[in-house]
Amino acid sequence: MRNLFLFLWKYNFFILFLLLEMLCGYLIVRNNNFQRASFINSTNEAAVKVNSVVSAATEYINHGITNDALSRENAGLKTLMPNVYYVDSAIRRSINDTTLKQQYTFMTAKVINNSINRRNNYLTLDRGSLQGVKPEMGVVCPNGIVGIVKDVSDHYCTVMSFLHKSSLVSSRIKRTQFIGSLKWEGIDASHALLDDIENHVKVAKGDTIITTSFSSVYPEGVLVGIVDNVSPGKGSTFQNISVRLSTEFGSLSYVYIVDNLFKDEQKALEKPIEEEQKTLEGSKR
Repeated sequence: MRNLFLFLWKYNFFILFLLLEMLCGYLIVRNNNFQRASFINSTNEAAVKVNSVVSAATEYINHGITNDALSRENAGLKTLMPNVYYVDSAIRRSINDTTLKQQYTFMTAKVINNSINRRNNYLTLDRGSLQGVKPEMGVVCPNGIVGIVKDVSDHYCTVMSFLHKSSLVSSRIKRTQFIGSLKWEGIDASHALLDDIENHVKVAKGDTIITTSFSSVYPEGVLVGIVDNVSPGKGSTFQNISVRLSTEFGSLSYVYIVDNLFKDEQKALEKPIEEEQKTLEGSKR
C-alpha cells in the first residue's frame, strides 16, 4: 500500500493530466452532436473488429471438436439406414411378420496417416482392438468406400486402401443392376476400372456405381463412383468402363469402420465351398 501511495504521489501531475484529458473528451462528445456521432461510429467499428477476431479464434479452436462430434453423429445415423438391417422373414405367425435385425454397425475414426501416390497405399486410423476393431472390417467415408482393415493394435489399425493392387470390390450399375468388379489401375487416385461388364450391356456416362451384397465387407448400396467413359473392349467380350471414384482419398479426415455382425456366419458357411473349389483346381493341374 505504501508503494502505491508513493507511485501516485510521484506521478500525480501526469495522472491529473490524464484525468482532465478524459474529462475534456467526455464533455466534448457529450455536448457536440458531430463528435458524439463520430465517437459512437468508431466505437462500434472497433467492437465489430474485436468480435470478428474472437469469433474466428473460437471457431478455429473448436473446429476439431466440431468435426469429431459430427462424425460421431453421422455414425449413429448410418446405423439407422434401412440397408444395414437384415430382413428375417423366417419367423412367421398367423400373419406375415417381418423382423429387422441390425447387420452393420459404424464406428467413427480419425485418419492419422494416409498415402495415395504409391502402388500399394495404406491408411492409419486412431481406433484399435480396445474399441472393437478387427481385421477385414470395411472402412467407408460419407462419399464412398475407403478400404479394408488389415492390422490392428490396441489403439490403432492400418487399412489397405482401395488404392491398392490387391483391392477388388464387387460393384453394381445402379440403373441396370448389372454386376462387375471394380479395381484400381495404380495410376490415377480418382479413377478405377469396372470389369466383367459384357459388350451387350448398355452403360452410359453418368451411371452410378454402388456396392453389392456379395461382399461381407461393405453394406449393399454404398456409393462407389460415376461412370465417365465407356468403350467396347478390343478383342474382348467385356467393355472398358472408367469410373470416377466418389471418394477423395487425398482429403480423408474422418471415416467409418463397418462391422458386419453376420460376417463370421457367412464365411463359415462359404469356407467348405472355397476349399472344394481349391481342391478341384489342384486336381486339374
